[in-house]
Amino acid sequence: MLHQYFPEIRVTGEGSTVEEGLEGIHQLHPDIVFLDIQMNGETGFDLLNRLPTIDFALIFTTAFDHYAIKAFRFNAIDYLLKPIVADELIDAINKVKQKTGYKRPDSKDLVNQLYNDLHEPKKVHDKIAVSTLEGFIIIPVKEIIYCQASSNYTEFHLTNNKCILSSYTLKHYDEILTAQSFFRAHRSYIINMAHVKIYKKGEGGVIVMSNGDEIELSRTHKMEFLHLLNIR
Repeated sequence: MLHQYFPEIRVTGEGSTVEEGLEGIHQLHPDIVFLDIQMNGETGFDLLNRLPTIDFALIFTTAFDHYAIKAFRFNAIDYLLKPIVADELIDAINKVKQKTGYKRPDSKDLVNQLYNDLHEPKKVHDKIAVSTLEGFIIIPVKEIIYCQASSNYTEFHLTNNKCILSSYTLKHYDEILTAQSFFRAHRSYIINMAHVKIYKKGEGGVIVMSNGDEIELSRTHKMEFLHLLNIR
């Protein structure tokens, strides 16, 4: 599939065990590594734990369930679900190519956090790794006031009056954040319910957030929103 869709990418090696993977990484210095979770009785995490740094773009290949997928998204680590679909492979490679560089030397901490999250699938996360064009930024979830769609990107509006532009779509963050006391108020907005200050009545209505910004509430989401506020 790589040869078919990305002829400029050269596959320099393969390995079916941790030892073979480590040997290939040390000898070939790859820009991208596709890493399976299960590797002949060992795991991809066993391989990564034996590396001093992760100086390549890492894309996990996994057959994990939807709880695990949330963990990958929270930690901004790319993944492909098995069986691998061409469109998803193309999207994953394009995300890597959009970055200013392939190298992500700080990703070891994210991998360790991912490992812990996979062993606590229903864990409530207090931080989220937000992918940007330059890399990623770790944000405390409680500091997110709302997220706004901006074409194929997402704006994170934070309590310190900062706005961070993520290279991922609002749809990407919808599932993982709405499980964390966030609410999809509109097709263009996900809001943190902890930062809701005022609700103004209307056909759908308007939600005033803690920073004073007003968010349009979709008419189709109005009843669910009022239910969350215990308003009848």
